[in-house]
Amino acid sequence: MGKLKKDIFKIDKTIIKSRLIVGTGKYKNFKQTAEAIKMSGADMVTVAVRRVNILDKKKPILTDYLNPKKIIYLPNTAGCFTSSDALRTLRLAREMGGWKLVKLEVLGDKKTLYPNMIETIKSTKILVKEGFKVMVYCTDDPLLAKKLEDYGASAIMPLASPIGSGLGLQNKVNIALIIKQSKVPVIVDAGIGTASDATVAMEMGCDGVLVNSAIAQAKNPLLMAKAFKNAVMSGRESFLAGRMKKNFFAIPSSPTKGII
Repeated sequence: MGKLKKDIFKIDKTIIKSRLIVGTGKYKNFKQTAEAIKMSGADMVTVAVRRVNILDKKKPILTDYLNPKKIIYLPNTAGCFTSSDALRTLRLAREMGGWKLVKLEVLGDKKTLYPNMIETIKSTKILVKEGFKVMVYCTDDPLLAKKLEDYGASAIMPLASPIGSGLGLQNKVNIALIIKQSKVPVIVDAGIGTASDATVAMEMGCDGVLVNSAIAQAKNPLLMAKAFKNAVMSGRESFLAGRMKKNFFAIPSSPTKGII
C-alpha cells in the first residue's frame, strides 16, 4: 500500500487542521460554546462582529472562554443587509483585532436570509482591494460563484439550504458544479441539519463545512459536535478513497470463474 499524500486544508495562506468550521451563536452560554467547540475538534470559529459585547464590562465575553491565540477567529458580517453595513463591520473587526481573513455575508431579506448577491459581489470587490482575504457566503449559483472567485474571493461558501433551516443539501447538482469549477476552497455554509449532511457534502468533494445551528440547537450539543467531527473526517476520507463505480445491475462479490 502506497503512502497517502498529506491532505492540507488551506485558505489563502492560513492552514486549518480541521475541515469543520463551527459558529459561536445560539448556544446556552459561552461555557457550552467552548465545550462544544472542543468536542468538535474545530480550530476555526465564526464570530458575529455586530453581536460582540464590547460595552458592558460586567458581562462575559467570548474571548474569556475561547483563546484567540489558540483558535482561529473568523469575523463575519451576520445581520448585515447592505454592502455599507458589511464593509463597516469588517473594517471595525480589522481595527479591533487586526483580522484580515474574514467571512462576508450580505443578506437579502429577514424571512429567507438568502444572500443579496448584487451587494455581496460589490462588497467582495471592495474588500479584496483593501487587502482582506474574503470567504464569501453565497447562493448555489455556479455562475455567481465563479464571479466571486474572479473578483478575488479566498473561499466560496454556498448555502446548502436557508440559514438555520436544518434542511441539508437541497441542490447537489449546483454544489457539484461549483466544486468542479473552483480553484479556491468550497465550504458548504448554512442549512446543514445533522452529521450525515456533512458527510455527504465532504464526499462530494467540498473542502469543508460550516455548522452552527445543527450543533447548538441539538438536544445534546456536545455529542452532536463530536458526531460532526467524525462525519467530516469520514466524508473526507471517503472522497479521497474514491467511491466504487455505480452499476445498474448486480455484480457478484465472489469470482464466478473456477467454480466447482
